[in-house]
Amino acid sequence: MSVTTVTKENFKAFTQSEKPVLLDFWASWCGPCRMVGPIVEEIARERTDVAVGKVNVDEEMELAMQFGVSSIPTLVVLKNGQTVARAVGYRPKAEIEKLL
Repeated sequence: MSVTTVTKENFKAFTQSEKPVLLDFWASWCGPCRMVGPIVEEIARERTDVAVGKVNVDEEMELAMQFGVSSIPTLVVLKNGQTVARAVGYRPKAEIEKLL
């Protein structure tokens, strides 16, 4: 699967997936975000059991505020629309997969 760009317009439909949802809150100017991005994309390609989305905090401030994102990258895992895990800052692939 590929990574979906999540916006306030498609957020509700995307997060109502029956699969767990991994959201990566990021910005283009953020160094650690650029390190996490390829890992998130790799997980999206390898795992068909997870819906993976990226939220650009500069463009989607409402979503960032809704999730209380104050530092990036922030990874949030949703199951049945509820937050079940979150991590802030760079994480290696194994740690991100443990969140799922």
